[in-house]
Amino acid sequence: MTPAENLNFQLQALANPVRLWIVAELHRKGAQYVSELARKAGISRPLLKMHLRRLEDAELVWSEMGTADNGKAANFFTVNPFDLPLTPEAIAATNPEPVSLANGRKGTDDE
Repeated sequence: MTPAENLNFQLQALANPVRLWIVAELHRKGAQYVSELARKAGISRPLLKMHLRRLEDAELVWSEMGTADNGKAANFFTVNPFDLPLTPEAIAATNPEPVSLANGRKGTDDE
């Protein structure tokens, strides 16, 4: 993945208030497991897992197995340190293309 593609992927992963909250929560409180985060966020575990998967795919968080307070094995998530270069130059380097929200097609100069 090119740096431009990676930036685009990371920005898309962060373009959701729940995922922004997850990053902030993990930054403030350190490693936490799925059930703990889901309880705090007031959402289901499957939904929280989907958000974590998106952040993990973008390499913004990582996980490892550990032991929860109840003694059971749990997947603990930690935020990866990152510094997104959000400048006009960085955005231009991603080569964004307009996409119609109505039909999903890319715009062209012909239209």
